Amino acid sequence: MPVNDIIHVSLMFFVVYLLVSSTSNAEGFEIESQDVRRFEFPDNFLFGTAVSSYQVEGGYLEDGKGLSNWDVFTHIPGNIKNNENGDDADDDYHLFLEDAEIAQSLGVNAYRFSISWARILPRGRFGEVNPGGIKFYNKIIDNLLLRGIEPFLTIHHFDLPQELEDRYGAWLSPLMQDDFLLLAETCFKSFGDRVKYWTTINEPNVFAEMSYVRGLYPPAHCSPPFGNCSVGNADIEPLIVVHNMLLAHGKAVKLYRERFQSKQGGSIGLVVQSHMYEPLRDVESDRQAVNRALAFTGGWVLDPLVFGDYPPEMRQYHRSELPRFSSEETEYMKGSIDFIGLNHYSTLYAKDCIHSPCVLGGDHFIRGFTFTTGERDGTLIGEPVIPFLALACLLSYIALGSPCTIYNLVI
Repeated sequence: MPVNDIIHVSLMFFVVYLLVSSTSNAEGFEIESQDVRRFEFPDNFLFGTAVSSYQVEGGYLEDGKGLSNWDVFTHIPGNIKNNENGDDADDDYHLFLEDAEIAQSLGVNAYRFSISWARILPRGRFGEVNPGGIKFYNKIIDNLLLRGIEPFLTIHHFDLPQELEDRYGAWLSPLMQDDFLLLAETCFKSFGDRVKYWTTINEPNVFAEMSYVRGLYPPAHCSPPFGNCSVGNADIEPLIVVHNMLLAHGKAVKLYRERFQSKQGGSIGLVVQSHMYEPLRDVESDRQAVNRALAFTGGWVLDPLVFGDYPPEMRQYHRSELPRFSSEETEYMKGSIDFIGLNHYSTLYAKDCIHSPCVLGGDHFIRGFTFTTGERDGTLIGEPVIPFLALACLLSYIALGSPCTIYNLVI
C-alpha cells in the first residue's frame, strides 16, 4: 500500500477545548477559536490516539505476564522520581473496555497501542506463548473494531522480557533479532486477521539515545559526558543496538510479506523520531552541521530501510565503528516499509563541532559532531509547545501578551 494511502494523526483537540474553557476567563487572555471540520479532510484521513503498553496497562505479573525490563528498572530505588512504577499505571489491563468507549466518544477512528512483549512471550523464545496475553489483546482489538476504530498495533515499544536482558544483553546482541522475529510471528498469527496496520518498532533512535547514551531508560548504559553509569559506551553501543533493531525490523517485514500480507491484506512500517534543524550561525560549517544532525537522527533509521545502508555522513565519521549490512541483509532491508511513522517534537538549531568548540557531548561521534539547542542568543527558536496546548497559549500570553488560536475539531 502506498505511503500516501496511510495518513494518521493523534489529536488532542477535545482536551484542548476543555482546557481553553477553563482558562479563557483569565484577565486579558485572548483566544481565537476556529473550527476544523472533519469533511474538510480526505476520506482516508484517520484521527487517532496512541498509547504504549507499559505506560497504560498495569496488570503487573497478572495472568502469566513475565517481568519486563521496565518492571525491574522502576523497582530499583532512585531510578524513577518518587520511586514510582507502572505496576498499576492507568490500569488499562482492567479498564480497556472503558478506554475504548472514551476513544469512541471522542470521535476518533484509529487507536495505536503496543504489545507488552513479556505479556505475550514472558521468557522470549526460552518459554511458551502466554494464552492470557493473547486473550487480552484479542479483546482490545475486537472491541476497537466493534466501535469502528482501526487498531494500529506496535509490536515493540521499549519494553521487553527481562530474561532476554539477563541472558545475552537484549538489543546489544544479534540473538535479539530472532527473539523479535518470534514475537512478530506470534502477533501476525494471533491478530493479523483483524489488524491491518503494523508498526514493528517504535523509535529505535530514541531507545538508543535514552537507554545507551543518556542511561535514563533500562538497561541504563552510558558514559561521560552523557552520564555516569556503571557500564556503557555511548559512542559505540547505540550503533550496535540500532543495527540489531533495524535488522530485526527487516526480518519481520520479510516474514510478513512472504507469509501473511497477501492473505491478511495489511501494511507494515516503522516509527522514527526526528527533529528539524536550522543552522545556529549563518556559516557553511553550521549548514553542514544541519545535514549531519538530520543524518544522525531520522536518517540513521530510515536510510537503511530505503537505500539499504546508513547515511554517507555516518559512514564518513563513524567508519569502522558503524556496523555494515551484508549483501543479503541489504537486499531485504531496502524498501522494507509500506509506510513511515514520524514523531516530530521540535525544531532545533545545529552548530558545527568539527571546527568549533562545543559542550554537552556535541564533539562526539554519536552526536555527529554537532551541538543542538532550542535557543540562540537567549531567544527560543519558536513558541513553546506542550501537550496541553491551551496551557501553552496561556503561558504565551503571560510572557508575550499575544493572543492564541485554538483549532477545534468538529466531528
